[in-house]
Amino acid sequence: MSPTASDPLNPQTHLGISHNDMPCHIAVIMDGNGRWAESQGEPRIVGHSEGAKNVRTVVTHCARLGIKVLTLYSFSSENWKRPKHEVDFLMNLYVQYLHAERETIMGNNIRFLHIGRRDGLPEEVLLAMDEIVEMSSQNTGLRLCMALNYGSRDEIVDGVRDIATDVREGRLDPQDIDEQLISASLYTASLPDPDLLIRTASERRISNFLLWQISYAEIHVCPKPWPEFGVEELEAAISDFAGRERRFGDVAPPAIEKPIPSSD
Repeated sequence: MSPTASDPLNPQTHLGISHNDMPCHIAVIMDGNGRWAESQGEPRIVGHSEGAKNVRTVVTHCARLGIKVLTLYSFSSENWKRPKHEVDFLMNLYVQYLHAERETIMGNNIRFLHIGRRDGLPEEVLLAMDEIVEMSSQNTGLRLCMALNYGSRDEIVDGVRDIATDVREGRLDPQDIDEQLISASLYTASLPDPDLLIRTASERRISNFLLWQISYAEIHVCPKPWPEFGVEELEAAISDFAGRERRFGDVAPPAIEKPIPSSD
């Protein structure tokens, strides 16, 4: 039987990392599925299938480690430009995943969330997604946020439109617009900002992902493509994060000089 969140791992004993040094919200750009498949002499869709299988490994390990939020960039608003047969395969794969992983999600006390535009997504994807969102709505563990048909610029545009509507209708004074209000107008309003952003397959682009929210996230680039990204790579990224000095625009505190021992 696979480990679940009911078999928790203590970061202090398992990784040597205190709870205070663990990331609360991990965001992942799952890159390299197609290139991995091509390197194996397989069609790109084989890489997507292997990548989907790998999601379970990463999600369940995050749940066991006590990570609060995991956001996965699964399909961007720009991915519609891909060949139709690949897009159709991906949409069918999402439906299969959402049905197949219900037991894993419920067994690990995971709450499933979606960010992204609903317009354009097939009805069967929306139905499967809405069912699992409702089914898991009372779960209190890891919040698994699937970024599907997501683009950060779209998200910001939608948020600005909502704010502009409130101003036009007299519900909001423009002088009251601040960072907190903008954050509350985004798809991720109920979530803390990511502490750690992981991108696989050695790519070093943000790719229109959580542009507002990752202002102070630590970025970890893994050379392995997503189908090869497992528990070892996840823990390496978390350890890398825990070793960073996060300043949030401040300077490092001055080192405390130790007194020189007396020669007496």
